[in-house]
Amino acid sequence: MKLSRPVSWFLLAFGVWSWIIWITFVKNLVKDGSGLAFDDGHPTAYFWVHLALAVVSFVWGTVIGVLGLRGLRAPRRTS
Repeated sequence: MKLSRPVSWFLLAFGVWSWIIWITFVKNLVKDGSGLAFDDGHPTAYFWVHLALAVVSFVWGTVIGVLGLRGLRAPRRTS
């Protein structure tokens, strides 16, 4: 499969964006003071579900970003 340059840049940007957004989200989740994420210092179901969402998003963001990077680094044939 061949990826065009614009598609490769988009995939790479999406991967980077995903990491930025979810790192910020996890930082906010860990220091949550509203009682949703922690109850008397113990993680709640809300915490575990959102942590799982973040981990899955990290994995997908990494995979998509790597595809974009590989698309940009692939040699281009001129015909």
